[in-house]
Amino acid sequence: MKKFKGFSIAGIIVGILVVALIGIAAFSVIDGNNKATNYDDYNFASIIKPDVHNGNIGDHVKGDPNAPVVIVEYADFQCGYCALMNPRVDKIVEKADGKLAIVYRNYLLSYHQNGTAAASAAEAAGLQGYWKEYASVLFANQDEWAYATASERTELFDKYFEEVTDGKGDLEKFNKDLTSPEVSQKISFDMGIGKRINISGTPSFYIDGELIDFGNKNGGQITVNGENFSWDHSLSNEEFDELILNIVDAKLAK
Repeated sequence: MKKFKGFSIAGIIVGILVVALIGIAAFSVIDGNNKATNYDDYNFASIIKPDVHNGNIGDHVKGDPNAPVVIVEYADFQCGYCALMNPRVDKIVEKADGKLAIVYRNYLLSYHQNGTAAASAAEAAGLQGYWKEYASVLFANQDEWAYATASERTELFDKYFEEVTDGKGDLEKFNKDLTSPEVSQKISFDMGIGKRINISGTPSFYIDGELIDFGNKNGGQITVNGENFSWDHSLSNEEFDELILNIVDAKLAK
């Protein structure tokens, strides 16, 4: 058994309308209870493509979507640990060199006042091809927007969109998409999956439907292709990288 020690990863009117509509959208997506969706039709461990049930917005993927190993992350943009993990995830995908795809799904924590708005903004940016860039800016600037007022938040989200698109994005479309039924349905769809697999906190990572529970204060363990891995409750950045990359290699072992 491989054992790892140490996790120290640690316009005004338009704005008012957007804020109000986001508030309404938050109520509809926070429970993720989409009764029209038969979740048994989906393999939660694989990349889910756009369809009518997720607002025609498929999974967001870091790395090669055709990579042989898929790990799914459930996260909240206002989650501090998720913000710390984001650059680690990017680094791991780079180190895996084409072997790993990491899927991001929204799992909103109800006590995060701006989490729904942030997820909506990222999805809206994604509709113009900027999801990854926008997500990274949200995580990197979390302290700036996390407890901002509604009007401040709208101004910041617009600023981030202009930054990540280098002024080439359609800001009017971005603000319209923020409150669209499609974006709301995508977040609700992700939440529905999270509830069905009993997500208890963020970030949560799964491989083949099995939780890589490195956040547990008692540590954790996982078996992949007959190889056992265990770890203490807190891993250093380097040990976390090693853990995930070894799990990927075990998954690929014949």
